[in-house]
Amino acid sequence: MSALLALTIALIAAAGVYLTLSRDLFRCIVGLAVLGSAANLIVFAAGRFGPLQPAILPAGATELAATAANPLPQALVLTAIVISFALLCFTLVLGARLRQQGASDDTNQWRAAEPPDTDPVKPAVLE
Repeated sequence: MSALLALTIALIAAAGVYLTLSRDLFRCIVGLAVLGSAANLIVFAAGRFGPLQPAILPAGATELAATAANPLPQALVLTAIVISFALLCFTLVLGARLRQQGASDDTNQWRAAEPPDTDPVKPAVLE
């Protein structure tokens, strides 16, 4: 089961990378969202899927039962979902604004529109 889960997460991450490297702006944004979901699944899978008991302490207990779910990966994934949603909203607005100003969503055309390397205003590329 864990090998199937790892393969599924790897396929989702590969699809996210493939979409992010696309020339189309909308595919880049969708790829960013898919890649964020793959990262969330990786963090969530690190916390074990086995235990089904909620991470709630009974009255008078001082520590969590061994069969309880780990609450830390759940909290991290919940925080990551909120952050990735904010990033997705930002990139959608930025993409819409770039599309509106440039009348194109082809990233290669944006690259061609950059100033030449000899332009004194353009910062030098560090290698």
